[in-house]
Amino acid sequence: MTRTAWQEVPRSQLDRFATIALSEAPELAQTILHAIRRDYPYLHLVEDESGEPLALVGIRRAIEGFVDNLTSGAHPRVPPEMFQEFGRGEGLEGRSLDSLQAIYRFGVRLTWRRLAEIGQQVDIPAPAMYELAESGFEYLDGLVEQSVRGYAEAAARRASERLRLQRQLIEMLLMEHRVESTRTLAERAARIGWELPETIAVGVLIRPAREAVAPAVGQGILLEMESEQPRIVIPDPDTAGRAEILRRATAGWSGAIGPAVPLAAAATSLRWAETAVQLIKKDLLPQGEVLHCTERVEELVLLPAQELIDASARRCLAPLDGLSPTQSRRLAETLLAWIETPGGAPEVAARLGVHPQTARYRLRQIRELWGDAIDEPDQRFEMLLVLRAQRLRGDLAPAQG
Repeated sequence: MTRTAWQEVPRSQLDRFATIALSEAPELAQTILHAIRRDYPYLHLVEDESGEPLALVGIRRAIEGFVDNLTSGAHPRVPPEMFQEFGRGEGLEGRSLDSLQAIYRFGVRLTWRRLAEIGQQVDIPAPAMYELAESGFEYLDGLVEQSVRGYAEAAARRASERLRLQRQLIEMLLMEHRVESTRTLAERAARIGWELPETIAVGVLIRPAREAVAPAVGQGILLEMESEQPRIVIPDPDTAGRAEILRRATAGWSGAIGPAVPLAAAATSLRWAETAVQLIKKDLLPQGEVLHCTERVEELVLLPAQELIDASARRCLAPLDGLSPTQSRRLAETLLAWIETPGGAPEVAARLGVHPQTARYRLRQIRELWGDAIDEPDQRFEMLLVLRAQRLRGDLAPAQG
């Protein structure tokens, strides 16, 4: 293999270079740290047990390691633990790596300036010094790489801790009989940078697939994905634009969002959302979208009460018992159209999509079957509830107008 210009430097010159550079490493590290403190006054320096800044230790070790590797003929290797720790510290503090990388470049530039002077002092040829500069840039890349690893580890740890705290907060918010004070809740919320709202809405989602990516619900909205049915907590849900953000974020998901309620009643909003999700799973509410409970009041009031509705139907629709299933269904549809429609046979006919004469005939039958009871307000209201519930379940044809 072709020998590099650095490898062609006589051993005696390399030894002199290393001796001077290593002897000056502590002082050079102090000089670099002083310059960093001057140019980056906001930098917080962590100290070791002896009170010495870890940054100073890191700079000195980086210089010594770089020089030792070069003079021994080895490729410069970065001491990983300390520089990973620097990156880890930035990650735990929630800062970016931009400043840390700028400081690394600053330190390498100052180090190179002094090493170049030492190289001239011991007469190392220019081509070898060019290679030394290239090695310095590679070393810089290694410093950054190790810090990125530490940073990523810390960021993952912070994200995991935030999710844990967020999950605890959601559990507290959704407790049916919460014992924690608002102050305690506010303190918990502050730990994840969340401000307690005056009103809240709670949603329940149905995963489109087990590996589905969490919806990007945006800042301020809490999402708990570890449950079989993920839960979503929406602060101040009536805020302008929030509903549209949620609609876009949950595209392709099924689920329901409960009504907006005071913060203390969050469990009530959750209960309605869970009720709606049960109806979705029974195909009584549409899938493929996240519904708002306040837009599905009729279904949520009538469909969960199926046993009660059926018991009421057996009593208030008893006059239909002697008819065939087809006749019974047609008269039930006509009765519902009549109760819902102001006017007479023409309006009922239009709602049913039949000829007016057909509507008149059916209305006469209804009158004969129920008699004067058909005019009682309470009776008509009960019939309305029963028949609408049957229509929602698909037992009666939908109205046409």
